[in-house]
Amino acid sequence: MVQPGPRPGRGDLTLTETPFLHLIDRDGWYFVRRPGIAGTVMMVALTDQNDLLFVQQQRPPLGHACIELPAGLAGDKAEYAGEPLAAAARRELLEETGYHAEAVTHLCDAATSPGITDETVSFFLCTGLTKRHAGGGVEREKITVHEVPLDTAFDWLLAQQAQGHAVASKAFAGVLFALRADAAR
Repeated sequence: MVQPGPRPGRGDLTLTETPFLHLIDRDGWYFVRRPGIAGTVMMVALTDQNDLLFVQQQRPPLGHACIELPAGLAGDKAEYAGEPLAAAARRELLEETGYHAEAVTHLCDAATSPGITDETVSFFLCTGLTKRHAGGGVEREKITVHEVPLDTAFDWLLAQQAQGHAVASKAFAGVLFALRADAAR
């Protein structure tokens, strides 16, 4: 797996810091970094009925809600220090969707937006799902869970866009990962 976090260049200069983001100048290229995390996880969660799970939540940078795959941060709080990425994936899936995953399999690591951040995301296939609660996230999160049949998921995302909803690019990637996993079953 790609190890997220600081990878200093010759001219790294921290321009400003907040508790959650640092603005870095690396030899004249400005980008953001998340301090104090072990990684970012994204879950491709397939139910036994072959539904793919999506979440929809408010995203202030967009000014409205966005449809995404369930995702979260590893090691972002003291109680999660040293947390393996697969454990973070299982925890975040349960928090956001209410589903517990029996199996969590690493799929790949990918740069999220390499022109603006050094963040990478680790994709995990989550199967053997059991519904434990309604989901919805923690604290101020107000997450809506969508269970979409895999065979219509790509078209469903396009239809959501046509209706004016924002859809994260990684949601489309999740459909491709899910189709590949389904074909391998």
